[in-house]
Amino acid sequence: MSGNEPSKLPLDSWHRERGARMVEFAGYEMPIQYEGIIAEHNWTREHAGLFDVSHMGQLSFAGDRVAEALEGLLPGDFKNLKPGKSRYSVLLNDSGGIKDDLIVTNADQHFIAVVNGATKQADYKHFFRKLPSNVGVTMHQDQALLALQGPDAEAVMVECLGIKGAPDMGFMTAGLADWRGNWLWISRSGYTGEDGFEISVHVDKVKELAARLVSDKRVKPVGLGARDSLRLEAGLPLYGHDLDEETTPVMADLGFAISKRRREEGRFPGDERILGELKDGSIVKRVGFTLDGRQPVREGAKLLDGEGNVVGKITSGGFSPSLERPIAMGYLATHLSDEGTVVKAEQRGKLFDVTVAAMPFVPHRYKRQQGKK
Repeated sequence: MSGNEPSKLPLDSWHRERGARMVEFAGYEMPIQYEGIIAEHNWTREHAGLFDVSHMGQLSFAGDRVAEALEGLLPGDFKNLKPGKSRYSVLLNDSGGIKDDLIVTNADQHFIAVVNGATKQADYKHFFRKLPSNVGVTMHQDQALLALQGPDAEAVMVECLGIKGAPDMGFMTAGLADWRGNWLWISRSGYTGEDGFEISVHVDKVKELAARLVSDKRVKPVGLGARDSLRLEAGLPLYGHDLDEETTPVMADLGFAISKRRREEGRFPGDERILGELKDGSIVKRVGFTLDGRQPVREGAKLLDGEGNVVGKITSGGFSPSLERPIAMGYLATHLSDEGTVVKAEQRGKLFDVTVAAMPFVPHRYKRQQGKK
């Protein structure tokens, strides 16, 4: 961060009125917790948590052959992405490293992308510079973004907001809905591993919407702390920690983001390197780890083999409220990455045994449409 003051969310005063502890994140003052991280984590797993993710960037792309233009920068198949469908993707640099990860949706007449808050300005400039002149990109700074996550989210959408079509939406689908005469852009998505919805709403209406949602006894506001522990349990990488420009999608175990047709055709940034890694494997890969005891290992801890050689690093780590044990993710030499392999993590001069574990640590509970995998 520069010396500039952090920006304030549209709901800044709303969070403070509810006792949120605020911290700086991605250039914004954001709520890290209200009543407590573990309580908020467990509430989201059992009921519904409301997350303010308005720091994230909301971009739209319009113009002739917009899907083809996006495929010049992203390795997904957007030409065949149907209206109302979303796809996880990665914005690549010329060497195949990840500039950002994002969700892209076909909104029929245009495409929409939700990008990370810390990278949104750089992403916008990259798209503006790299997209052909026939495709325009707009950042919608007048839109806030709320995420309602947890097993009660669908019922709350129907009974509290009156969104009758919510049950018909499957994971990674999106569309417009009317709420009290206001248009909401709703997607069935999120970054907690739970079922849920992300709601884009004009900044002038977000306080009214948030107040309406938390008036439902099944909904509580949840901060960044629980969002991080939930996404770690779900095995989901966080840009700037688990993903960066030195990391390829194959190293990050995100090969699913490279669509079948694109694997055959290539023609995306870093395609030669990435397609080679898909065929032959990468030197390191992102894996999960479990630890005995109660002490977590944190980002930056080195991973050592039996001879003391550095063979990887921890990129995210913490205590899992759901499993009541420490978990972590990081990058490990591929030849050591089989589930059950034990290596050492070095943290503050101490060594800890960490065991390679399958992710997600807690099963995802996304709602799939009938007949869809």
